[in-house]
Amino acid sequence: MSRIGKKPVELPSGVSASVSGQTVEVKGPKGTRSFTATDDVIVTLEDNAVSVTPRGPSKRSRQQWGMTRTMVSNLVTGVTDGFKKELEITGVGYRAQLQGNTLKLALGYSHDVDFQIPEGVTVTVPKNTEIVVEGIDQQQVGQVAANIREWRGPEPYKGKGIRYKGEFIFRKEGKKK
Repeated sequence: MSRIGKKPVELPSGVSASVSGQTVEVKGPKGTRSFTATDDVIVTLEDNAVSVTPRGPSKRSRQQWGMTRTMVSNLVTGVTDGFKKELEITGVGYRAQLQGNTLKLALGYSHDVDFQIPEGVTVTVPKNTEIVVEGIDQQQVGQVAANIREWRGPEPYKGKGIRYKGEFIFRKEGKKK
C-alpha cells in the first residue's frame, strides 16, 4: 500500500476540480492547471476530494499511484498558494537587477548576463543580492531557479556564486604553505 497514494487530495474553499478520463483540471485563485495521469491509475472526484487508486497489482501501477496523487496535490498547492524559490548572490561585485522581462546579472564575467524570464514565472529582486522566483507550476519554478543558479554556482573555497536560500556549501581548505 502506498502511504501517500491512499490519502485523498482535499480541495480547499475557492478551488474547484474536474476529472474527465485521466485528465485532472484544477481552478483556483491563482490560475488553472491540469495534469494527465497514466492509464495505470484511476482518478475520481468524490465529495470535494480527488482520490487516486491503482488499476491493478502491478509494480508500475503502484509506482504511478503515489506519483499521481503527489502531482494532483501539487496542482492544488500551485493554484492556491503558488511555489517560491529564493536565491542568494554572494561575492564582491555580484548583483542582480530587473529590467522589464530581463534579469541582468553581474557575476564577475567580462559582460553582464541577460536572463530572459519565461511566461508563467514571476521574478522579483528585493535586494540586489536576492532573487525570488514565483509561479503556480512547481517544475517550472524549480527549473528557472536552477537555470539562474547555473550561471555561477557556488564554489567551495570562498562560497562565491548563486545559491538557494538556506543551502549549505561544503567549504574546502585552501593551499597551505
